[in-house]
Amino acid sequence: MSLDLLAKDVREKYEVAERHHACAILKNDFPKEWGDVHDCLRSFRLRKSEILTPGGRKSPISTGINGFFAKRGWKEKRFQIRVLVDSEEVLSPTHHVDYFKNRVAIETEWNNKDPFADS
Repeated sequence: MSLDLLAKDVREKYEVAERHHACAILKNDFPKEWGDVHDCLRSFRLRKSEILTPGGRKSPISTGINGFFAKRGWKEKRFQIRVLVDSEEVLSPTHHVDYFKNRVAIETEWNNKDPFADS
């Protein structure tokens, strides 16, 4: 199981689910991005004071994660998806991901009120 590629402290700290050998693919094909994700998981701390901070645009939790990835060159990305049906183009709703770098996308959700499907 490629979840074993995660450091023991990360596996003990989080409940991790994996699909289609994602850890092995990231570690071998995208080693820098794997390192960024791994470092973020290892350094993240969920503090009660940050949970209790009143709402607003972004929580201290989101701000911290955003800063971590921004320093390493990750950027928000918006995707325009187009599908051809019998040679006719059909537009699909635009989707965005929070962090994107070198074909790797990361989505974070905090108290999400909108439906979100992970396929």
